[in-house]
Amino acid sequence: MTVLVTGAAGFIGYHTVKQLTLDGHTVIGIDNLNDYYSVTLKQARLKQLSKLQGFRFHTMDIVDKPALMALFDEHGFTEVVHLAAQAGVRYSLDNPDAYAQSNLVGFLNVLEACRHYQPAHLIYASSSSVYGANSKQPYSVDDAVEQPVSLYAATKRANELLAHSYCHLYGLKASGLRFFTVYGPWGRPDMALFKFTEAILQGRPIDIYNHGQMARDFTYVDDIVESIVRLCPKPPVAEKEGEGVNRIFNIGRGSPVALLDFVDCLETALGRKAQRNFMPMQAGDVINTWADVSALVDWIGFAPQVEVEAGVAQFVSWYRQYYQV
Repeated sequence: MTVLVTGAAGFIGYHTVKQLTLDGHTVIGIDNLNDYYSVTLKQARLKQLSKLQGFRFHTMDIVDKPALMALFDEHGFTEVVHLAAQAGVRYSLDNPDAYAQSNLVGFLNVLEACRHYQPAHLIYASSSSVYGANSKQPYSVDDAVEQPVSLYAATKRANELLAHSYCHLYGLKASGLRFFTVYGPWGRPDMALFKFTEAILQGRPIDIYNHGQMARDFTYVDDIVESIVRLCPKPPVAEKEGEGVNRIFNIGRGSPVALLDFVDCLETALGRKAQRNFMPMQAGDVINTWADVSALVDWIGFAPQVEVEAGVAQFVSWYRQYYQV
């Protein structure tokens, strides 16, 4: 396979590129290396990836349609793994334009490139946040998702709808992946695990929203990558030959963990107690998430399986080594 991975310098992108390359595939990675969080961390990921044979990187923004089309024309990708996006629920409250550009215009450009060059499979990142105000749990891919409570969630739902339209019109085969609270080594500094770890080690209090009355279906990054790698050669199958199809999958552990239990787990891994600063609910947030992964299991025979205790310990080990603390 010759695979394009957008957002290759990002958290999930880094791990995905690494595994695909180690599996012997040719991987072309692109990323605009924006400063939403530490560019130094992104460059450190790329430094690790540069050691791998079969990987090439281009600094590129998916909003730049001519550059993206030229890249497709040069490489003839068999698979596209689209992970580039403006991430973060809370940041979307302050900087909506970044989400409109990257998540809407950028994704439309990826779809246009796929329309013209017809890769065998387009895999793109969606998010559990699309379930928004849904009260039924666990969240099923068959549930209606018309109540996003953040702009970020709305852009991810828009991606799913755009993909459906392009698949219907132009015969594309696409899989949209609703990721559930991904964590692990090389993670994003804006995520709770990263922020909590940094604060605890520096002796600062951690902010716990909704007074701790929250739960998340925490999913270890290796389980996300295993799902992507297994999905790559298995595009969805249309009912009629020549038709396109867009299929949605949840990728989550399928076992929600209470936020306070998560903090307990982190304290154990760090060997330190946290100073807990209880806060009210934040705008755009949800109380609980819980993935029904039956569709994923049926299609690829795999369900995320790393327990949160093991995953948090792996993150803490990486954090201590990377930051030498």
